[in-house]
Amino acid sequence: MDDGTTTGTAATSHAGRIAGAPISWGVCEVPGWGHQLAPEVVLRRMREVGLAATEFGPDGFLPEAPAEKAATLAAHGLRAVGQFVPAVLHQPGHDPLPQVRAAMDGLLAAGADTLVLAAATGAEGYDTRPALDAAGWDRLLGCLDRIAAEAAAAGLTATLHPHIGTMVESGEETRRVLDGSEIGLCLDTGHLLVGGGDPVALAARSPARIAHVHLKDVRLDLAERVRDGRLAYSRAVAEGLYAPLRDGGIDLAALLGSLEGAGYSGWYVLEQDVQLAAEPGTGGRPDPTDDVRTSLARLLTLLASAREG
Repeated sequence: MDDGTTTGTAATSHAGRIAGAPISWGVCEVPGWGHQLAPEVVLRRMREVGLAATEFGPDGFLPEAPAEKAATLAAHGLRAVGQFVPAVLHQPGHDPLPQVRAAMDGLLAAGADTLVLAAATGAEGYDTRPALDAAGWDRLLGCLDRIAAEAAAAGLTATLHPHIGTMVESGEETRRVLDGSEIGLCLDTGHLLVGGGDPVALAARSPARIAHVHLKDVRLDLAERVRDGRLAYSRAVAEGLYAPLRDGGIDLAALLGSLEGAGYSGWYVLEQDVQLAAEPGTGGRPDPTDDVRTSLARLLTLLASAREG
């Protein structure tokens, strides 16, 4: 397969819209997820592969104080893009806004522009989730609109991220959010597909609602086993559920063609979730940096082709 290298001003322009995410190096908020690399290691490797921006990663990865968070990224030559914030939006008597406001403070201090919400279940991990009744849906949708309005007033874009093991994971649930609220969507190509949705069709049907993109490719055999309950999500990630771009089953050329053709000008975040058993490179273990480098090169070629088309 073509590695997808490209040169010139077009590549430079596209590269300015591509960001990284610490989960591509195994950094995750889920307890017991795997070996966690130090922030300075992850941030340095992002710059080594040519990324110029990143999402924050989970709480505790970067310093808590907004000014220190911004300074840490600046010291590594990285711009801030946004933050993934799992928030409980459906439970009666629970107000998610204090948690979300704290995240927004950090985003604003670092010059980031995107709040990436997930409708958390309230439990740890992403392997199971409860059913949501009509009243729960009403609360969830109402919270999304409140958060989106408050974020916009602060100069931020709030998005909802359909995510495995949250209250919004499937294509049907994503459609319910789009129909029942005004919030923009973070299209995570991998999570939506594994959850039973069609990211390519969604990009073609509703490009104007997509405000942020997490790009993954997916090994379809593992995705099918997660959907039908034969394999836990966390185990599937450990077995390589997410592949470098163009090594999986998503038609990324069609998806990017729809978004670019509709005038999408936001971020593309390379986010290939992995679990690490130990420090990369020790004992012959693969380094996820290699996969990120491959995905970046291929994405630049895909974006150049989409723009030409």
